[in-house]
Amino acid sequence: MNFCSDNATGVSPEIMAAIAAANYGTVSSYGDDEYTKGLQVKFSELFETSVTVFPVATGSAANALSLAVVTPPYGAVYCHRESHINLDECGAPEFFSGGAKLVTITGNHAKIEAETLEKSLARAGVGVVHHVQPAAVSITQATEAGTIYTPAEISQISEVVRHHNLHLHMDGARFANAVASLGCSPADVTWRAGVDILSFGATKNGAMAVEAVVFFNEKLGNNFPFYRKRSGHLFSKMRFLSAQLSAYITDDLWLKNAAHANQMAAKLAQGLAGVEGVIFCHPVEANEIFIQLPESVIVAVLAEGFQFYRWDKCTVRLVTAFNTKEEDVIAFVEAVKRYQ
Repeated sequence: MNFCSDNATGVSPEIMAAIAAANYGTVSSYGDDEYTKGLQVKFSELFETSVTVFPVATGSAANALSLAVVTPPYGAVYCHRESHINLDECGAPEFFSGGAKLVTITGNHAKIEAETLEKSLARAGVGVVHHVQPAAVSITQATEAGTIYTPAEISQISEVVRHHNLHLHMDGARFANAVASLGCSPADVTWRAGVDILSFGATKNGAMAVEAVVFFNEKLGNNFPFYRKRSGHLFSKMRFLSAQLSAYITDDLWLKNAAHANQMAAKLAQGLAGVEGVIFCHPVEANEIFIQLPESVIVAVLAEGFQFYRWDKCTVRLVTAFNTKEEDVIAFVEAVKRYQ
């Protein structure tokens, strides 16, 4: 009955089987293998355009190295105040870019709005030697509040980004949940909407340990191999990362896993809606729920063995995953009701 995080779950059987299958025989090292080479074709088919793909082991690496490629040491990355790169990367984007600054922007439900971004960039001091220079914008899909950018919203942000000659990065740790919720093509919320680089998440959605950096603007990826090697993410046995990604996108496993997680979150939200004392902090659009509960209810539910994170004193986060059980969802709702 663990609703702490989708990182707390195990591995999808299909992905575990793919890892085991990749364990036979010998192949070339450092990505010069059939599993890794095949990703270029598979991801290009998935996104309906030619892309360059680089497997890495963590989301922190995917985000930090992606931004380092497009941001000089004197540059600035514009992101939401609640974004993962700002709050939860331990300075990795700043470190791997050689000292670039993160400039934070506010916005409802952890989303950047194009108008607010434009105002912030307009007063950035472009060309002024005393100020860091805007280089990139990073948005999170789905956001840290569990909300989702629509293709139209991303396009509006992209227009601002292009107007200022910047690059647009998407932190897609829960990209699958967003696409499953929107019911659109992954292309519609990435390159067609103006995204240059995507950190394509898999670990939170059934993989063992792998993310992919996807370059839609392929020229931007020319130097990425050196950033990846220097950071320690060029794995000698790269086939085991690539095999995970290949299985992940085969037969839409990534979307099936995400759809289940989203459905469990929706069922959880439906059950809690209208319960006295339950206040929703954000719309429930993917697989995260943020609610306020009375302290007495939080203590009582935790005592029953349910697990979740406190976001602040009376706000808790509930996260569902690809293997969340419906009976656990029902049990949580019933427990909350019991202690009202």
